[in-house]
Amino acid sequence: MSEQPRFDPAEILRRLAVRGVRFVVVGGLASQAHGSPSSTDDLDICYARDPANLSALATVLADITAVRRGLPADAPAMPPLDARTLRAGGLMTLSTRYGDFDLLADPAPGLDYETLAAHAVAATVHGVPLRVASLDDLMAMKRAAGRPKDRIELEILGALREELDRRG
Repeated sequence: MSEQPRFDPAEILRRLAVRGVRFVVVGGLASQAHGSPSSTDDLDICYARDPANLSALATVLADITAVRRGLPADAPAMPPLDARTLRAGGLMTLSTRYGDFDLLADPAPGLDYETLAAHAVAATVHGVPLRVASLDDLMAMKRAAGRPKDRIELEILGALREELDRRG
């Protein structure tokens, strides 16, 4: 993809929902769903890794013309983004016709799809009803990532947690 497509998370989320993909939104959009004012330029999800879900996710990736992001032009050919590749991968950073889309099998130690889904909260994000990672799980992911931007977001999420605790 030569030019950066306009980020349209609503379209990616809608297609995931239509195909019945089981996932939890993590990252910036999840933070926004909890009240963070921070902006994001990609969609991050953690997905169920059973065969039926991987197949549905692979279909969506084909529909949105997903390709691996950040590979050098002379990189060797990569395997297709099919169910088998998704099962083997832990982190995939992708570009799609709707913007950047990251798939995380295990976003932080001890946090896989099943754990995140058990704690997730229902939300409507860009008009799509879905599940987002809990505030506490988001904070754990930000701590584990430890990048400067994650430390900043952790401060914001911590303030949101304090406000929720104060309100009871």
